[in-house]
Amino acid sequence: MAAFWQQRGRRQENGGLGSVIDGLGSVFDVLLANARLVLGVSGAAVLAIATLAVKRLIDRATSPRDEGDPKAEQKSLEESWQDLALIKTTPKSPKKQRREDLSEPLLSPAQPVVPGEALDPRGCSVPLGAPQVKSSPLRCLTLQEKLLSHSSQLAVPEIQASLVPQLARSICTQLQNFLRSKYPELPFSRLFLSGALLDGLEVLAADHIHLMLPVVLDAGLWSLISGEDTVVRNPQYWMIKRVDLGYFPRGCSPWDRFIVGRYLSSNVLNETLHKLLVASINWPAIGGLLGCAIHPVVASRELKLEVKHDQVELNITLLPVVEMEDKVLLAVPPEGLVENLWLESFHRAEVSRVKELDAGDSGARQLCLRILNGVCRSQPSLHKLGGSPVTHVILHLSDTTSDWAEDSLADRFQQVLEELVASLEKGVLPSYFNPKINLFSGLSEEEIDEMGFVLYRAISEPEVLLK
Repeated sequence: MAAFWQQRGRRQENGGLGSVIDGLGSVFDVLLANARLVLGVSGAAVLAIATLAVKRLIDRATSPRDEGDPKAEQKSLEESWQDLALIKTTPKSPKKQRREDLSEPLLSPAQPVVPGEALDPRGCSVPLGAPQVKSSPLRCLTLQEKLLSHSSQLAVPEIQASLVPQLARSICTQLQNFLRSKYPELPFSRLFLSGALLDGLEVLAADHIHLMLPVVLDAGLWSLISGEDTVVRNPQYWMIKRVDLGYFPRGCSPWDRFIVGRYLSSNVLNETLHKLLVASINWPAIGGLLGCAIHPVVASRELKLEVKHDQVELNITLLPVVEMEDKVLLAVPPEGLVENLWLESFHRAEVSRVKELDAGDSGARQLCLRILNGVCRSQPSLHKLGGSPVTHVILHLSDTTSDWAEDSLADRFQQVLEELVASLEKGVLPSYFNPKINLFSGLSEEEIDEMGFVLYRAISEPEVLLK
């Protein structure tokens, strides 16, 4: 884990640093010698502790570092955090009295304890034989209790949970009718909704939903080629190739109009649908009919609609999807010059597997997933960890850890954090369904470092992620 604590570059030594530090040490000694006279006892204690922490930092900065010890820099940084904590825990100086407080009687000086008496918890002397009143200690919540309490706060309002699917289905029906009238020759199958709200998983917010547009291909005219065998060398992507052009020339398939270099282009199909959403459909009329405002997002590479209702605001993403050879491929090409790639989606398999495991042992995987997705949603630096990466870590752990009961939620939550940190340190998170796929391949080095640092600090204190 020390990789997240290492800093790039080293400080250059200053030839005159020793003399300056000696001078500072002399000043500190003079301040300490006169602190009691000037500041009093409590003020002198504050200054002494703070001065000690500063001296430790200066001594550590000037002492030679053991180059052969790989943990030296981590230890130095951890000691610095301890020194800063020492300064923070020093007693604070008394607040300035307000005018109305001046009329209150001052506290009387402490009375000496008479033999045969004891001090009660408030500092008052009481006879030894007198009954002692026990003060009730403050109850500290465990991580388990905090997780369960946090999960109860992630519930979606019932009005949104019911209104969003209804509104999305109405828009889906309108779009389906328009596609059939505009492109009757294209065999689009029936559109359907997708997302956590429709998959039966506990969701965090009903503000986003996917509208899946199935593209029906003739299996005899098309075949799949793994992205691992193409120039991108990425097994998560696939290419859909037009075959048998000698026997079935162009025009035999209605999808031949979207071919680029003998491959069905996800980019060309998206561009066609984008123009249709932006320029061809009368969204103001449809919105007026449904009691909402619908606006297509013009500048986005994705096919997005923004829906504003009196009670909800919703983003709908239209995704053309091809299902061939037990693969679910989405028209989501990577950024760059390659425009014929289709992204393999494991969302359906993820949902099915998590539900199956929880049903088999009455586990809390879905609850753990919900809390972790909520953490990633609330932490800007962790946004890209939400969804599939967290789900695949939970599925990997399910193969090695059998205890997923709700009583073990805190242990499993902490274990997921540790597995995420270990994967980020290596920069590799294998897909549960295809180990050749690295789910972190799309992250930059800076994003990995930032996410790893946040989670590494949270391992020792997971509660900070729940605030």
